[in-house]
Amino acid sequence: MEVHPLHKYRQDSLDNLLCSIPFYKAIKQSDTLQYDMLMSYSRIIEYRPGEVLLEQGQKDQWLYFLLRGQLAVVVGTGQHERKVVNYITPGEVFGDLAVVIDHLRTATVVADPNCKSVMVFGTDFQVFGELGNFSKISLDTKLEYYRNMVHNLRWKLEVYRMSYPDQSFASNHRKVKLYTGKKGTLEELNSLDEQARALARLLVSWNLEFDRLSISPREKLDYASLIALG
Repeated sequence: MEVHPLHKYRQDSLDNLLCSIPFYKAIKQSDTLQYDMLMSYSRIIEYRPGEVLLEQGQKDQWLYFLLRGQLAVVVGTGQHERKVVNYITPGEVFGDLAVVIDHLRTATVVADPNCKSVMVFGTDFQVFGELGNFSKISLDTKLEYYRNMVHNLRWKLEVYRMSYPDQSFASNHRKVKLYTGKKGTLEELNSLDEQARALARLLVSWNLEFDRLSISPREKLDYASLIALG
C-alpha cells in the first residue's frame, strides 16, 4: 500500500482522475469551494495485486471510490470459507455501509490479483459531521452525496435480487419509500438518510446471508487462493 497526499498531484491531473466519480464531478462543476473542502480530507492510495484494502469486522469512517483496477468483495468468517460474492469496478463506491449505519465492515475487499495496480480515492467521512450540520459540508453537497448513495445502494440490492430471486428478503428494498416532497430541502436530506440506512441494513443482511448461500463454481473463489495469487 502506498498513500499519496493530494498536493503531489497537479490540479488538472487530479480532476481527470476524479471525473469517473459522479459525486466529485458534480461538486467540482457546482461548487469549487466545497470541492476543495472535500479534497482537504481526502487522499489517493495505491495497492498491489492481492493486497487487502478493507477487512471484515474492522471499523473506520473512511469512504472509498475505485479509480483504477478491480476489487473483489469477499465474505465469510473463516479463511478457508471465504467467498468472492461481487466485484468493484472504476467509479464505484465502497465502504459506505459501515459509514452510513456506523457498523463494522461487513465484507473484506481485496485488490484483484489480475490487475497490475489498483488506485483508490478515499475521503474521511467525518468532514460531513452530523446530518444537519452544514458548517463544512453544505446542504446541496450532502444532498448530492446522499442521492448518489441511495441510487447505488438500490442498484446493488437489485443486482442481488436478480441473482438470488428466491431469497425471502430479495425484494425488500422495493418497499423502502422514495421521497416525493420538495427537492433541495432539509426534508429531502432526512428522507434520503432514512432510505440509505434502511437500504444499508438490507445489504448487511445480504452479506451475512452469503455465508450460507450456495455459490456456483464460476462465482466461488477461495479467499486464501485469491491472496496467494497476489
